[in-house]
Amino acid sequence: MAERADHGALMDETYRYQRLIYDVTRKYYLLGRDHLIEGLDLSPGQTVLEVGCGTGRNLLAMGRRYPQARLFGLDISEQMLTTARAKLGQGAVLARGDACAFAPEVLFGVDGFDRIVLSYSLSMIPDWRGALAEARRHLAPGGQVHIVDFGDQADLPLWFKRGLRHWLARFHVAPRDGLGESVAAVGAASVHRTLYRGYASYAVVARA
Repeated sequence: MAERADHGALMDETYRYQRLIYDVTRKYYLLGRDHLIEGLDLSPGQTVLEVGCGTGRNLLAMGRRYPQARLFGLDISEQMLTTARAKLGQGAVLARGDACAFAPEVLFGVDGFDRIVLSYSLSMIPDWRGALAEARRHLAPGGQVHIVDFGDQADLPLWFKRGLRHWLARFHVAPRDGLGESVAAVGAASVHRTLYRGYASYAVVARA
């Protein structure tokens, strides 16, 4: 528990000021987020939770794409949630919580979600496999976890891969090279593919 509290404090400190320019700067390298949103294929009244919702950028885009969906957001950083609340207003229900252990009934008043989104959040969560398993645990029947994050950059120049990872480490971000294998292990029905020559990974895990 202390480790998780420390991670929350670290995220608050990291993004205390970064949150103010986050959306402007991240649009150039958090690639594949709109691809994920399009693939959610939400019907009216369905629920979607973004774990690690940050500034609320994705939830705002989801609301525009699926105006009749019910939106929820979870983040461990109160600093990020401050920005998300200002951006989303009443458009989403937001709560502070740990991606590896949260209770939807307590935080949101629902017992499961039709879609759960992990968009460039697994690369920031120390126990990222635990977060993936926790997300799947909170799917409603027929639900899906949709993931986009940094890939292994296998088809990109080595200098680019090294430079990217060195720069990302400054923000406590680490690409998860084992994402594809972990997705296959956690879901009975899953898909995984790379985007942009391995720059990003996209995955879907369905509830068994």
